[in-house]
Amino acid sequence: MAPEKLPEKLRVAVAGAGYFSRFHYDAWSRIDAVDVVATADRDIAKARAMAALHVIPHVFDDVATMLDATRPDLLDIVTPPAAHLETIKLAAARGIAVICQKAFCSSLDEARAAVEIAKAAGITAIVHENFRFQPWHREANRLLAAGRVGEPYQVTFRLRPGDGQGPAAYLDRQPYFQQMPRFLVHETAIHFIDTFRFLFGEVRAVYADLRRINPAIAGEDAGTILFEFASGARGLFDGNRLADHKAENRRLTMGEMMIEGAAGTLRLDGDGELFLRAHGSNDEVAMPYAWENVGFAGDCVRRLQASAIDALRGRHAPENTAEAYLANLEIEDAIYRSAAERRRIDVGSV
Repeated sequence: MAPEKLPEKLRVAVAGAGYFSRFHYDAWSRIDAVDVVATADRDIAKARAMAALHVIPHVFDDVATMLDATRPDLLDIVTPPAAHLETIKLAAARGIAVICQKAFCSSLDEARAAVEIAKAAGITAIVHENFRFQPWHREANRLLAAGRVGEPYQVTFRLRPGDGQGPAAYLDRQPYFQQMPRFLVHETAIHFIDTFRFLFGEVRAVYADLRRINPAIAGEDAGTILFEFASGARGLFDGNRLADHKAENRRLTMGEMMIEGAAGTLRLDGDGELFLRAHGSNDEVAMPYAWENVGFAGDCVRRLQASAIDALRGRHAPENTAEAYLANLEIEDAIYRSAAERRRIDVGSV
């Protein structure tokens, strides 16, 4: 899809009108460079409701029909993972670029197949991995690059959304969470696999201990993962979806992060605020930065979608192409193997 062939405003169609799609539609409505021309959902009542809310002219219950009728420049896929591969096939067959929600496809093999289909069709395929676009992670990355932490030693994230207790866990938002055989890592920790790579670089090996606490769900909902980065630094993801943390909105950051280095420690709290404590000091200093508490998690959905549009226009390289995103899924695969085999796993090993 050559940038010079793109129209002044990109025509976007959206597949999916479930819980999280509201953030996609809202973000598109605030990006001047696009027109959302159609929406599709198997439950056409949901699609009609979203179309009415955002003044979208065309509504469908079938993605293929929507693509043939409207010929968009870009398809935004906001469906559960089980539908990703087939939906990407539909777009690729018509030469339409895609943004696809994470968790990307249902397995590493499916994701690899989707990447090959997109490459063969010559379309741009970007995974909607928005956590790296959250403003606190962008600012943390800037502070790391500026040397404020010094040589990085390790990053720790404590995931504590507090939404996973009891038989009704997740049913009010994304009920399919309860049936996912792989949950904590495939659905949630994958965000932090990508964020850790964004902050610290490539991962060389992992060790994981995963467990299920809530018997109402099929997959794991707690666990710890140790990351060994190629740089020699270390990472710790400590996740528990049943426990919570101090925050006005516990879904804003989903938990708390610390980045430790030779020159100091950078801390992220549950309200999106960053604090730096210099090595040898007992005093933390607030590190103010500009961000808006709109949309989802610091408006990261709009940030990602706007970045993707700029990339399609050739203004910069896209972040999280589907091909590049395979590294996250290879790490995920190594994590599940580590937990099953109770040993350290080198990423990419067979």
